[in-house]
Amino acid sequence: MRRIVAFLILAAVTFAAEEIRNSALAAGLKPIPSNQFEIDKLVDTDPENKLSRQKIELGKMLYFDPRLSSSNLISCNTCHNLGLGGDDNVPAAIGHLWTQNPKHLNSPTVYNAVFNEKQMWDGRFASLEEQAGGPMVNDAEMASSHELILERIEKIPGYQRLFKKVFGRINYISMPNVQKAIAAFERKLITPSPLDAYLLGEDDAITNQEKRGLTLFIQKGCTACHSGYGLGGGMQPFPLNGTYKYADIGGFTGNEQNLTRVPTLRNITQTEPYFHNGAVTTLKEAVTIMAQTQLGIELSPNETDDIVTFLETLKGKKPKIIYPDLPDYE
Repeated sequence: MRRIVAFLILAAVTFAAEEIRNSALAAGLKPIPSNQFEIDKLVDTDPENKLSRQKIELGKMLYFDPRLSSSNLISCNTCHNLGLGGDDNVPAAIGHLWTQNPKHLNSPTVYNAVFNEKQMWDGRFASLEEQAGGPMVNDAEMASSHELILERIEKIPGYQRLFKKVFGRINYISMPNVQKAIAAFERKLITPSPLDAYLLGEDDAITNQEKRGLTLFIQKGCTACHSGYGLGGGMQPFPLNGTYKYADIGGFTGNEQNLTRVPTLRNITQTEPYFHNGAVTTLKEAVTIMAQTQLGIELSPNETDDIVTFLETLKGKKPKIIYPDLPDYE
């Protein structure tokens, strides 16, 4: 009799897990594959920038190289620190001459940015390849210029050899190629998480409370914006209902259509502070504000706790990054 009861309980639990999983998939959540071959196909999608081991390694060097900035001090990793959550954990990005972003914009994470439909808070770049060139020449960020960047790279024999190997012998050192290499490296910065394992069929990959939070996340309508592989990355109006209580900080209101890029929720527990202006320091407050401003609802304390607990399932396994030995001037 006990075996029968245990079997029935197990069957009920398995059915519930399957039902929640099917609801999540139907709501548009997409799991990062567990197979490396499938992952590579998922991120190697730009026909103009096919990935290769050498291109990715070159991109990693450029990503960490502060010599691309006018001061020789700031690299891509300064604001998008791969040892943290892929950002800098300060409210507003700090750039050249300790300049704070003029619109008080928070540095978004570079992890899983390949899944974004648009790049930057205002969505002005359509791809990682386009975005890679922006911060280098922004006066409030790396404050360099195309001419200075190419001049410095051309003076480094190690870079000359690498660019020639990757891009061929004609016009191999160019800004488009610099951007392609950096973007190739960034395309590999993805972080599979327990949620992915659950969506792929591993019932015990997340806890019962996390499953409750996932169910609420779907039922309350969060997946209208936070779906796909990145659980974000598209463009949406913000705020949609009511008023964002910290809107006066920075004054950013989105692009010309008043649309703002939806941040990825992957590794959200590591990318505080939150929102475009970094005004919110806790996930509980962030979830409460999103329910109010985007969904027009009030969550109970228990509902908020469950959703916050669910968000912990999005903390993923980061790729192992070995700091590169950068080539010398000669």
